[in-house]
Amino acid sequence: MLKLHGDCWVITDAAAGNQRQALALAQRLEMPVRHLQLEPGAPWSWLSPRLTIGALSALSSAQRQQFAAPWPTVAIGCGRMSALYTRLLRRLGGGRCYTVQILDPRIDPTHWDTVIAPRHDRLSGPNVLQPLGSLNPVDDDWLQDGRDADPGFAELPRPRVGVLLGGPRQGVVFDDNAITRLADRLLARQRQEGGSLLVLASRRTPRSLMTLMRQRLAGMQGLVWSGQDDGSNPYPGVLGWADRLVVTPDSVNMLSEACAVGCPVQTDVVGALPAKLERFHRALRDAGRLHDLDTAVFPQVEPLRETVAIAALLRERIAARQQQG
Repeated sequence: MLKLHGDCWVITDAAAGNQRQALALAQRLEMPVRHLQLEPGAPWSWLSPRLTIGALSALSSAQRQQFAAPWPTVAIGCGRMSALYTRLLRRLGGGRCYTVQILDPRIDPTHWDTVIAPRHDRLSGPNVLQPLGSLNPVDDDWLQDGRDADPGFAELPRPRVGVLLGGPRQGVVFDDNAITRLADRLLARQRQEGGSLLVLASRRTPRSLMTLMRQRLAGMQGLVWSGQDDGSNPYPGVLGWADRLVVTPDSVNMLSEACAVGCPVQTDVVGALPAKLERFHRALRDAGRLHDLDTAVFPQVEPLRETVAIAALLRERIAARQQQG
């Protein structure tokens, strides 16, 4: 394996999905990692990454102290806010900082050394890598750690069905009716085949909808986790022990992580999806990775684990740059 020298900065905003993608990729590079959470004020927050003039003064004093020389060897950003600062590092680092941006930055990708954007973004270029889904940390070791953290799930009746709930998103129906429909369909299948339900909220799941879900699933075998009041987040354990996963259709990140597990993945779509999200769903379905909620027989497919391959390509590019001096 190519050995990289130097250090790596991971730059994100507060969004958990952005942090998970950037950190998962950085950890695969096996370099010392420093995570910076940068959130510029207006108007830079509105115009990022286009408006670069004054971008340093847009940060709080504490953030400016973090974003300062000596500059890193590699910088990985995820999300539009971070793209402003990974773009700047190309100039600030005198061309010696290899810059990587995850997700479509919505300007010319040549402002970075490598851009990683999922295929449904339809972004192309010689420096653009196009995974099917989101980067994530899910692999065999990660899943085993999840099982070790929550061994009690092994005692639940099978099939153990993990249910991952996202939240409202423009163009996606995510309301009381959608949650009621999902809960009722989950219960109907559980009555038919037995087993247990492991239902998890995300940070985006409205509390009122989790209350409704808890009411609809009262008395069922399994777990409903709404937040820290219910204990530590059992997400890795649920993915590690699940025989099947049901994911709401709104979250590219959760669907990608579910498809990385290796068990069947289902979703329940109400109405039409936005065009980009529909392209992602269609690609997963065409690959035999995503199914309707009433599907009973599933094709065998390899887990969708793209982070290792993307990291290997990135490692080669960074090593080639380092060899050039």
